[in-house]
Amino acid sequence: MKKVLIAVDDTRGTTAVLKVFDNLVRPPEEVILLHVQRLEGRSLMIDMLGEAELATLRESLEGTEYKEELDRKAEKILAHYKRELSTRGLFHIRTICRDGIPSEVILKVAEEEAVDFILAGCNGKRGFDRLITGCVSRDLELGASMPVIVAKPAVGAHAGSPAAAHPGTLVLKEEF
Repeated sequence: MKKVLIAVDDTRGTTAVLKVFDNLVRPPEEVILLHVQRLEGRSLMIDMLGEAELATLRESLEGTEYKEELDRKAEKILAHYKRELSTRGLFHIRTICRDGIPSEVILKVAEEEAVDFILAGCNGKRGFDRLITGCVSRDLELGASMPVIVAKPAVGAHAGSPAAAHPGTLVLKEEF
């Protein structure tokens, strides 16, 4: 295995990816940490925007306090996971920050970088919440042309608790 893409954000599901990464049979030569900024915040509006509208939104946010805060947050998230992974072995770590619809951006970067597989966390949304806001990890499982490992936090784990770092379930999508 040469190259792995790890999608990271500030949810408790992402903390589970570290435990899954530790359990890989052989560490990769290169890890790409990818954080996707949601320009519209928690709004569902982004799923209705086309590329032209997203470009206009990007342009209108450039240089604003909101965009600067998004950039600081992304930098902090990527630095945290880079620090965590750098203690785990001898491999090259690159960080990438993009904006847009998370599942689409992750799949696009995975194809561009020709990664061997994608590792992502699951935020644990259920029921109506998942129906309304969707699920990035599910979209990755359905849309990826390469294997996807979805790390889920332990049942009952809360953000920041030690149990949140231990995956309860792995979902592996492989196509032969």
